[in-house]
Amino acid sequence: MRIDIITVLPELLKSPFDASILKRAIQKGLVEVHLHNLRDFAIGNYNQVDDYQFGGGAGMVLMIEPIDKCITSLRQERDYDEIIYMTPDGDTLNQKIANNLSLKGNLIILCGHYKGVDQRVRDRFITKEISIGDFVLSGGELAAAVLADSIIRLLPGVLNDETSALTDTFQDGLLAPPVYTRPAAYEGMQVPEVLLSGNFPKIEAWREEQALNRTKERRPDLLE
Repeated sequence: MRIDIITVLPELLKSPFDASILKRAIQKGLVEVHLHNLRDFAIGNYNQVDDYQFGGGAGMVLMIEPIDKCITSLRQERDYDEIIYMTPDGDTLNQKIANNLSLKGNLIILCGHYKGVDQRVRDRFITKEISIGDFVLSGGELAAAVLADSIIRLLPGVLNDETSALTDTFQDGLLAPPVYTRPAAYEGMQVPEVLLSGNFPKIEAWREEQALNRTKERRPDLLE
């Protein structure tokens, strides 16, 4: 998989891909992540990437021309399955979206900034709009990192134990059950006996029951 991220602040995105699971995935050649500074495609004598919005109003808007130049440059090198725009009014990211995107080959992620992008960018180029929640960030960079992480961890070979991703919260429509590790007893708090029994059918049944109970208590909407 290849992920190209277009941003006016590439420095915000370097750290997430230079540590832990994402770094190892890149080093192992399981994914390529390329950051593209939109300012490299700036226009005019003042190297503009943004301008005031027509009709007045507070906040600058990313211009269509630099974005067009950047996306066109990338498309000349390869085909893309999706061109994604990170925006608060997009579809809320969930595990189903992450699963579907993990099956793609090449993705572009466009990070909004200021008051967003010229609507014509969305009309002409964008194939999917994604939000990470009902709140507003200073830009789309952190949201893009969240999206990329949710996708990359699902790629075969990224996690040491590939079954780990299959048992994550939301994968089966339920929240994950409680988990425990050593010591079995700590300051009067005990690990449930079933987890120490070695009886794996009973353990799985306990986990399924706990997942269902936790979902009913915390996210009953998932069961509707």
